[in-house]
Amino acid sequence: MARTPLTGWKATAAVSMSNYIDSGSIIAIATSLVFWKEAYFPQDDGTIAGLLAAFSANAFGAAIGALIGGPLCDKYGRKFIYTYDLLLYALGGLIVVFTANLPMLFVGFIVVGLAVGASVPAGWTYIAEFAPTDQRGKHIGATQLAWSFGPFIGFGLASALTPLGLLGSRLIFAHLVVIALITWWIRRGLEESETWENAKGGATAKPPSMWEAFRKLLSRRVNITALVFLAVIYTCWNQAASQNGIFLPTILDSMGYETLQTNLFSMLSWGFVIVSTLVFMHIVDRVPYRWHYLGGGALAIMSWVVLVFGPSDAAWTAFGYTIIWGLSAGPSAQAFYSVWSPELFATPYRSGAQGIVFFIVRLASGCISLVFPVILARPNGLMIDGLILIGFLVIATIVGTIGAPRTQGKSLEDIELERYGERITNENA
Repeated sequence: MARTPLTGWKATAAVSMSNYIDSGSIIAIATSLVFWKEAYFPQDDGTIAGLLAAFSANAFGAAIGALIGGPLCDKYGRKFIYTYDLLLYALGGLIVVFTANLPMLFVGFIVVGLAVGASVPAGWTYIAEFAPTDQRGKHIGATQLAWSFGPFIGFGLASALTPLGLLGSRLIFAHLVVIALITWWIRRGLEESETWENAKGGATAKPPSMWEAFRKLLSRRVNITALVFLAVIYTCWNQAASQNGIFLPTILDSMGYETLQTNLFSMLSWGFVIVSTLVFMHIVDRVPYRWHYLGGGALAIMSWVVLVFGPSDAAWTAFGYTIIWGLSAGPSAQAFYSVWSPELFATPYRSGAQGIVFFIVRLASGCISLVFPVILARPNGLMIDGLILIGFLVIATIVGTIGAPRTQGKSLEDIELERYGERITNENA
């Protein structure tokens, strides 16, 4: 019996689950590091914890996965990625669930990161290509909403399962494996992107190799300009976001909060992210990109100012940071990146370009993850780290506000003609 094709919001929901699994993986790592440390590397000064975070879904693993998966998505189609990526994720997740030593844990984290990296850019691309023009931002915003539920549920599970210690962390990863397999099954009903099929140069056209695709992408100035713009805003913002996501429990621990309290604070923050993301979805296609983006950037800066300069022993500092950061995350650089990146590139380049930017972003996050916990452990470590991250947020806010594209309300085809002066296919890419 033939499966009924997934369309509309059902397709959006199925594709968006990649983002839930991505963020859920980061939080599963964040909330479990202390338990893995006690079991497998108790004498660690923060170096091993930083390496685990750096090579996971939070950084290097996802970076490499995106760099490989993006061009494959453009070469073989959007559905190709969905046929295999979550099976790879399930394998990595199972390795983590049943890990018995530190090397096994590293392998599991890396495999999970590769799968996540390959999937996320493909999701933004696929949704942008089938969503109605006047609701493109709203549909893509659903990926941000799914991303927000990952930490919200992850921290909730971590709070409930804290008494179980390492077993609780294994159960959190196990639930992500189950969701990945269910999502993989549902996605079998997705149809290939019609936009991709129309742009591939004909049914018998031979798709370019990965390196040829990169060469063609970088041969056009309009693509290089967009890559630089998107890489700057997303990379700079993500330094603060990634450290908030994976090291927030560590930060709050350094302020004297217990594990259960830090998880509840984090869950509260992500509750506000969900609310602000729902608002983002409601207005992103109507409010001018520039001013909407500026509001989110200003809130993000304000949240870290509160955390860094507020008294560490005052409850309002943690609450203020938690709430303001949560509100900033709806109209965040990541949310706008997910909307702008499919808009700014022609179909043959779309996913590969996102793979490059995602690679740069997660690579930078991996590098800072190597040093962040080490600095944080020193006297005035939070002040030093916080000032660096505030600087990144200021850059992201200024660049994104000035360079916000005027693509709102335009079809992908019209944007392509406006930016390239022609329709781009694999034949003339």
